[in-house]
Amino acid sequence: MRTILFDSERLTFKEFHIEDAPDLYLLNSDPEVIKYTGDPPFHSIEDAENFVRNYDHYQKHDFGRWSVFLKSTQEFIGWCGIKLNEHGDHDLGFRFHQKDWGQGYATEAAKASLNYAFNKLKIETVIGRAANENLASIRVLEKLGMAYYKEDTCGHFKGAKYYRINRPI
Repeated sequence: MRTILFDSERLTFKEFHIEDAPDLYLLNSDPEVIKYTGDPPFHSIEDAENFVRNYDHYQKHDFGRWSVFLKSTQEFIGWCGIKLNEHGDHDLGFRFHQKDWGQGYATEAAKASLNYAFNKLKIETVIGRAANENLASIRVLEKLGMAYYKEDTCGHFKGAKYYRINRPI
């Protein structure tokens, strides 16, 4: 049985596991889901399995992106979490199946991830980045109380909005 790291009202968070590979493959196969990520789709379930096997963020940092499940059904709906990005910032990210958009899951998952980052991990500042065209993700970052602080490149996106939030005192 996989360990639940933490949960929220409707969601459960667990570390990536090899059994998530088919779901991760499907998630990254949807062009709309990965439209603003800069990530290529997985070409096969085996590619997703290799991703999971090689995902070492938990071992290196004691945190990472986490699989997100509905509490009510234990259905995988996407992922959310914190990673160290290429600049050494604690970067909040999330990705959900298109059928689960518009139900508040991204905001709920991101809020729970921030709570875990601030209260359990004692991280001081978390950033969030979104391509200028990714209005839904920008709305999520703003709902979290993150403050816009700059526009910069993010991966291959020339225009991305950067937000940040500090751990409450």
